[in-house]
Amino acid sequence: MTTKRFFIGFLLVSLVLAGVVSHYASGDPDGLEKVAADKGISAKEKDHSLKDSPFGDYGVKGIENTRLSGGLSGVIGVGAVLLVGGALFWGVRRRGPHRDAAGEQDQRTERAPSEPARKG
Repeated sequence: MTTKRFFIGFLLVSLVLAGVVSHYASGDPDGLEKVAADKGISAKEKDHSLKDSPFGDYGVKGIENTRLSGGLSGVIGVGAVLLVGGALFWGVRRRGPHRDAAGEQDQRTERAPSEPARKG
């Protein structure tokens, strides 16, 4: 399998999981929320400052269909993570030796040989 095919497959699986399968996730509170409710801790909770943002509460604001809103939010989230991650990866990737305007390789960027030269 080539790297390109792997990433295309990974992207498709991610989009299906975020856009379709996420709708079937449990709406029940997780363990931490359940304990907080049982112990009365959740009585002190407040709404977060981004609840009215375009993607607050796992949906897209302005889309009334909850299935479509949640799926679209997941797909947009996958796209955003791929864009940010790809940009970071592209920015920090290792580059080859630097060449000057004449095409000569900069001697300072050459790597040392991994094995010492053998004496005859």
